[in-house]
Amino acid sequence: MLRLMTWNIRTGGRDRGGADRLDRVVRVIDEQTPDVLALQELRGFDRDGLMATVAGRVGMTPHLARSCVGQPVAVLVRPPYQVVEAGTLRRPFHHAAARVVVATTAGPLTVLGAHLYPYSGGRRRMEADWLARAVRRARGPLTVVTGDLNSLDPSVDHTERLAGMPALYRRRHLRRFGGDVDTRAIARLLAADLVDLWPSCNVGASEADGHTVPTRFGGAEFAGMRLDYLLGTRDVARRTRECRVLRGGAADRASDHYPLLTTLDLGPAATGG
Repeated sequence: MLRLMTWNIRTGGRDRGGADRLDRVVRVIDEQTPDVLALQELRGFDRDGLMATVAGRVGMTPHLARSCVGQPVAVLVRPPYQVVEAGTLRRPFHHAAARVVVATTAGPLTVLGAHLYPYSGGRRRMEADWLARAVRRARGPLTVVTGDLNSLDPSVDHTERLAGMPALYRRRHLRRFGGDVDTRAIARLLAADLVDLWPSCNVGASEADGHTVPTRFGGAEFAGMRLDYLLGTRDVARRTRECRVLRGGAADRASDHYPLLTTLDLGPAATGG
């Protein structure tokens, strides 16, 4: 079984003038031992060998996608899984998007780890379109789009929740003209024939059970939302055995986002020899 986790660790796990949360971040990763890990908000991880240091602590190989404007993202892979290809999506994402292809028993698994634009639904929709194009170009039928997509689920009525938010944060989730709730980014990805793995694995669960923000650490800009996603092609969805938000313990205060974990019926491809 392949365990795939996504997590926004908030400003590189360190706060300006505050505590260093990296030990908590590492503890959560060690407890879950994901085989593939998508991380977002890796501020400072592109300097001073920090990415390699953290990857070494958790026993994984990192593939970092740098950002010219925002913060880097990365996809890390744990042996014995082997990486076939790795790189950055060459589009002007505000943050970044990493593309890593992992060899599995069912063929190549393409993982697109992204962090979409937080402040405008129109820009998020454009970035989602770039991800959808990358899905269409992926090697084989197994692809996952994952990360902090900063967008709301189009199948849920968010009106009441957003009404209670400060205007500064509420407008991030409203369309510029008309003021309707903006769910276009996720809608575009679902229209690319991707399956939202959390609701598909948790039929009948409360919508709040899927919320990934805020945590006990904080998150003043959130109002109980699901902003972090695991979206898979139909072949991935058929192999999905669980998808859950990781709450409790160090995860409560390691970031303002909770990690999201799925288990796929895949194994590492046999090595030649």
